[in-house]
Amino acid sequence: MAPLYELSILLYIASILLYFIDFLQQNRKANETAFWLLSVVWLLQTLVFAFRIMETKRFPILTMSEGLYFYAWLLITLSLVINRLLRVDFIVFFTNVLAFFILAIHTFVPSSQSPAIAERLVSELLIIHITLALGAYAAFSVSFIFSVLYMLQYSLLKRKKWGARLWRMADLAKLDFLSYVLNLLGLPMLLLGLILGVIWAYIQLDHFRWYDAKVLGSFVVLLVYSIYFYKRVVRQMQGKAIALWNIGSFLFLLVNFFLFGSLSKFHFWYA
Repeated sequence: MAPLYELSILLYIASILLYFIDFLQQNRKANETAFWLLSVVWLLQTLVFAFRIMETKRFPILTMSEGLYFYAWLLITLSLVINRLLRVDFIVFFTNVLAFFILAIHTFVPSSQSPAIAERLVSELLIIHITLALGAYAAFSVSFIFSVLYMLQYSLLKRKKWGARLWRMADLAKLDFLSYVLNLLGLPMLLLGLILGVIWAYIQLDHFRWYDAKVLGSFVVLLVYSIYFYKRVVRQMQGKAIALWNIGSFLFLLVNFFLFGSLSKFHFWYA
């Protein structure tokens, strides 16, 4: 599968470059070509993922490397679906810049664990926990992209930059709403994922610690996004203020995923 993976990376780079050309020059032909290249990338990466399932005889998300690959695949899938259903320009470009960053990290992360650890971690409960958590991260990631686009659109309008790029973006209300909907999907997935993770830890681990950096960080992420909904639903906060809160929430999510994950004594399979 290595040649397929390498080919997908090369096509991925070409796709992102074409999206960047479209972003700068409003080139619809470059946009269409980039979309179809990205579709091929998605197909190749799906084949690699399916081969990995057959090779390991499990759902391959139990190591840091596998988790990052699945996370990037989810982002690509979401961007393609959103682009086809909602026709929001630039969302694919920004989402896939983030996905490529995740894949780049995946390339340098060790891809295997000892057989004893791998066997001990094969648990349906654990797999559901990780799948829900990564699904939530993917939803939060695309929500973050919509908030970034909102701030870009807001800035262009405020400075009265009436260019073609402005008209190709969705209006502010739509960007705000889509960001909200994706967070609405992500929060319950994260909550359920954390509940299942705690249950699994109590069943399988001898020394589960609530004060572990990754555990505490994950619950703070849950709290931060819960505050987002409190501000949005109860206090009726919209627009620039809630977009900035959403951007800050996602940046903390990244800190939790990478920094707190590396400090954790509990998520040892991500080491």
